[in-house]
Amino acid sequence: MSFINVCKRISIAACCLLPLAGVYTAIAADQSGPYKIEARWKIGGDGGWDYVTADAQAHLLYLAHGPRVEIVDTRSGKAVGSITGLQGTHGVALDDQDKYGYISDGRANVVVVFDRHSFKTVASIPAGTNPDGILYEPVTKTVWAFNGRSSNATVIDAKTQKVVSTIPLPGKPEFPVADGKGTVFVNIETKNEIVRLDAKTLQATATWPLSGCESPSGLAIDRVHRRLFSVCDGKKMAVTDANSGKSLATPEIGDGPDAAAFDPTHQLAFSSNGDGTLTVVDTASGKFNVIQNLATAQGARTMSFDSSNGRIYLVTAEFGPRPAATTQNPRPRPAIVPDSFTVLVVGRE
Repeated sequence: MSFINVCKRISIAACCLLPLAGVYTAIAADQSGPYKIEARWKIGGDGGWDYVTADAQAHLLYLAHGPRVEIVDTRSGKAVGSITGLQGTHGVALDDQDKYGYISDGRANVVVVFDRHSFKTVASIPAGTNPDGILYEPVTKTVWAFNGRSSNATVIDAKTQKVVSTIPLPGKPEFPVADGKGTVFVNIETKNEIVRLDAKTLQATATWPLSGCESPSGLAIDRVHRRLFSVCDGKKMAVTDANSGKSLATPEIGDGPDAAAFDPTHQLAFSSNGDGTLTVVDTASGKFNVIQNLATAQGARTMSFDSSNGRIYLVTAEFGPRPAATTQNPRPRPAIVPDSFTVLVVGRE
């Protein structure tokens, strides 16, 4: 099991502490491409973090930050609220009615529902063990929470806020995406596979191997051209045909990725990497060439793409010195510097 794989199998706080200076071997950063860091928004607070979700219409950014979700206005870069009383957050999904949001609280084994205007919690729905990746499926109006430790998916009816199905999966699920037409895809980290699920029948309809991909984590989709982008250990992005499951390409990305995104306007796929790079892949020609490896910050391995302005938001923090290794703790983790939690804003020049 690689060091990065270990990170993926432990708690969120530990996961976000591991990808630090000296852990990864970074590929050469390229500052000459179309993207640059435009701003750094200091959010502060303590603890680890996980996924980032942009609400393009409301100009808000949801940050899963340990036992809370921070809410940031993307026009000002200022925090405008938070959802507290949680245990260990992983991700946030948003409905298409501008009404509710859904938080996967992995440590509590629940999905927490909140009002998107007041930011108040309105329900807590039992899920499987350690719900992690989460999405809203618009055709069936359902919320899908993918449970990392019980290897299944909890499906919730967004109208009744009740669980309607628990779907078994062949291994540990990571990040999911929906195609907007009633199909859900999810990476299976422990099997190097993608599973395709029918949101109407609540059944798995295909399992595809990810050639040249180890421990897939982040997943993005090009809905028009029907392509899936899985980011993997070993510095690879696996590009898969979403209709047939055929492997299309494996461009090289940075080390220690955890999130993927896709810009349909410019037809670019992104990988945020723990080694402190953001890899940009041109998909328009079908050759999947890397056009930039933007230097970001060590540990900035989760992100979200904002379709309203074309920006990418990444999160990281500052870290203290690494303690000396011991027999009991051969891989000691440096502490996060208090109040150093930061959003990096990346945009096109």
